[in-house]
Amino acid sequence: MSGFNNIVILTGAGISAESGLNTFRASDGLWENHRVEDICTPEALAANRELVLDFYDQRRAALRTVEPNAGHLALARLDREWRGELLIVTQNVDDLHERAGATRLLHMHGELMSALCEECGGRVPFGGAMLDGTVCGQCGAEDRLRPDVVFFGEMPYGMERIEAALAEADLFVSIGTSGAVYPAAGFVQMARHAEIETLELNLERSAGSGWFDETRLGKASQLVPLWVERMLDI
Repeated sequence: MSGFNNIVILTGAGISAESGLNTFRASDGLWENHRVEDICTPEALAANRELVLDFYDQRRAALRTVEPNAGHLALARLDREWRGELLIVTQNVDDLHERAGATRLLHMHGELMSALCEECGGRVPFGGAMLDGTVCGQCGAEDRLRPDVVFFGEMPYGMERIEAALAEADLFVSIGTSGAVYPAAGFVQMARHAEIETLELNLERSAGSGWFDETRLGKASQLVPLWVERMLDI
């Protein structure tokens, strides 16, 4: 691979799984023994707020027990050293990319360490337990904070910025994604239609593998550092 200047990278649950975080949906269709419909929809929040808040409180606590792995660290290095344009778009709600040092980053599905105020719409950093009671730091509303996570049926963050970056990109790389969750699953099709070179790094072939120019199979902690090393040596 040579002649690239602008890169868009999409990361999914596969890159964080090696740090010890469960992928979003296991083979049995459950996430941490819950149906997705029970903990990741606006309807679930309205029907059983305590269950949803407790679920994400537990995920937030679990996040504090893990560390970025070699895949995260390699992308952070690319972020620091790549002289062209770069945007890392992650479907993950964890903060492992930030903790590794990445800054050119967009969380399209929201952030676990952030809260969304249902009163004023503000997004505020949050690292505690919502079940303990909350106060919005922007409007002062009590117990109106919810996880700043994009539920099914809600619009992902930053779609205009992502589409603009893809329109200017020379290379699109997908790392650790299932290729089954839209709109992210459609990014490779957008890239191909724009005649952008595409590369998939994944543990196994994704649902969208057929759209990629090249697929490399293996652990993200092994594949990503090798790819970054090669890109920075060009």
